[in-house]
Amino acid sequence: QGHLVESGGGSVEAGESLTLSCAVSEETYNINCMTWFRQAPGKEREGVASFFHGGRTTYYAEPVKGRFTISQDNAENTVSLQMNSLKPEDTAMYYCAASRGLSCVSSTWKRTDRYNLWGQGTQVTVSS
Repeated sequence: QGHLVESGGGSVEAGESLTLSCAVSEETYNINCMTWFRQAPGKEREGVASFFHGGRTTYYAEPVKGRFTISQDNAENTVSLQMNSLKPEDTAMYYCAASRGLSCVSSTWKRTDRYNLWGQGTQVTVSS
């Protein structure tokens, strides 16, 4: 089936760092890309960062460029999101998503309908 498990959320002050991890607990074949999304209360879910397995290419949303880094471990079953210089506006529930069997295209990586595996989410709270 494939099951995504997130970890690493928490509460920090502005300027501090957190690292989120997303592990695929079962079969990992045919996963083409993994992406972190976030959703703040009253707002739509938005793409934050994506890792394309084929070319090991990464993509970032403008608000997090230069502060967040997405990476994949050598076993290819975990994707991490290193978040530095956190801001109060980064406060949200963060979700890991994977695209299994669906194509990953640079122009659509932020679309939630391009992913068919989702984690339960992990809360990140940044205080000023």
